[in-house]
Amino acid sequence: MSSPRPVYGFFLALLTSVLWGALPIFLKICLDAMDAMTITSVRFLVATLIVACVLVTRQQFPNKLLFSRNNLSWMLFAAFMLVLNYVTNVLGLAYLNPETVQVVMQLAPFLLMLGGVVIFKESFTRFQFIGAGVLLGGMALFFHQRLQTLSESATEDTIGMFIIIFAASAWAIYALAQKPLLQTFAPQQLTLLMYSCGFVMLLPFTDFASVAEVNQLQFWALVFCCLNTVIAYGAFTEAMQVWSASKVSAVIATAPIFTYLSMGIAISIAPEQFAHSTLDDLAYVGAIMVILGSIMTSLGKKTR
Repeated sequence: MSSPRPVYGFFLALLTSVLWGALPIFLKICLDAMDAMTITSVRFLVATLIVACVLVTRQQFPNKLLFSRNNLSWMLFAAFMLVLNYVTNVLGLAYLNPETVQVVMQLAPFLLMLGGVVIFKESFTRFQFIGAGVLLGGMALFFHQRLQTLSESATEDTIGMFIIIFAASAWAIYALAQKPLLQTFAPQQLTLLMYSCGFVMLLPFTDFASVAEVNQLQFWALVFCCLNTVIAYGAFTEAMQVWSASKVSAVIATAPIFTYLSMGIAISIAPEQFAHSTLDDLAYVGAIMVILGSIMTSLGKKTR
């Protein structure tokens, strides 16, 4: 990590949180005209082109000598999991409200931390245990109104929940899989490889004709989603370099708050297209606990 710059790091992490928080609203707009695979494919393509231009300008393009058979295997596996994460995250929005999706996705850093403990034998502090308990308890409260539907026939809510839980799991596996690759590639080089591999994987399933048929609102929503892919991850990477990882993770855990705020703005602009989740007070308490638990598990990491 470069010399600590806490104020700069905080604002970069906050920018990431705001962008990731607002993203589900714009993805939902895109879903009215395109399928999840096409949206993800276009995002990967735009991100690949932008990151490639940056790396060429800086003369940091990956050297072909770095592509050993072992690295290629890990790269393809990590890219496949990233594709699954992106696609299922968008697909879940067809069944669930953006606020619900963002809250459930808080399982992702928790599962990543769990994977680090099991696979890489990382330590798990008492504070993290408490944070994990708060997060899981909050998740139970958040879904207490819907628990009955889990034992009934497959409702839209139930399908959506399982899709987003799968998306969170895929992201955690992707994050764990890229860890050995970061010993060989710089973060931006790895980002380029992940996006380009993801685009190639999705190319056979991409309906480019649907992109040409979007209206003005859907077009700008897609532009936002594409730029979000580059800017949010760029800000996140920079924040990790100038500030401690645990504090960056804690700030990013507030993303559901910005989803709720973004939904409020979206409803005021287009009430016929958006509506808040029908949550009772207990569910809102659960959402707050999920965010708090995610922050606690992040801040509980021991400094290496």
